[in-house]
Amino acid sequence: MSIPYTNLKRDALSTQIADAIRDAILKGHLIVDQRLPSETELAERFNVSRPTVREALRRLAAQNLIRTQRGPTGGAFVNRMSWSEAHDALVTINTLLIGMHDIPFEAVIEARFTLEISCLPLAAMRRSDNHLSLMHKETTRQRDMALSDEDFCSSDVGFHRSLADATGNPVLSFQMAGAIEAMLPLMNMLTYRMRDRTRIADLHDGLIEAMTLRDVASAEALMRDLWHDTLELTEKRRAPKD
Repeated sequence: MSIPYTNLKRDALSTQIADAIRDAILKGHLIVDQRLPSETELAERFNVSRPTVREALRRLAAQNLIRTQRGPTGGAFVNRMSWSEAHDALVTINTLLIGMHDIPFEAVIEARFTLEISCLPLAAMRRSDNHLSLMHKETTRQRDMALSDEDFCSSDVGFHRSLADATGNPVLSFQMAGAIEAMLPLMNMLTYRMRDRTRIADLHDGLIEAMTLRDVASAEALMRDLWHDTLELTEKRRAPKD
């Protein structure tokens, strides 16, 4: 097991130990399912107490980097993080970063649509009938005038997630989840009272048709229309009221 056992500062020892083990995992020095040394061994190597090591392991477990097992063959093991576990963390981090920093709303809109437009060539080439069906299901929901604002927002996210999934690239789809599920609800929250649901559903149906025909140029034009509409609604929301 290759972990740099350097001299530790006396403050935040558990954080430093967790960082050292995490770096070893990220660099491939510790591989998936590999068993870490026992708490006693780690305490001796880092010259700290077992409670300090235990706290470091709790930090790593909270990040889904390790898992613990009980019994004679138990211990702490490098975890094989699932896509769903990583997805939740990605969406949470993106949401917090956008909310905690003074990022112009226009920058959020630009980032989201630039990323999604980049997906369209692959989505048009690789989309399946199932992807088209899922997208169509969401546009049908969006035309229901009895649909609540919350459910409309959820449907909007579902539509664009299906479009990203149509790329057939799990890494790209994963990264888009952070953009769509963190940024789109924020956009909807700020503009939902002013948006035209029928207009959105029409643009979505246009995207389905473009995907059906594998017409990337039309899909990009429609996505830019959505981009323009979002910016326009943002400007209207900011305009002083009479």
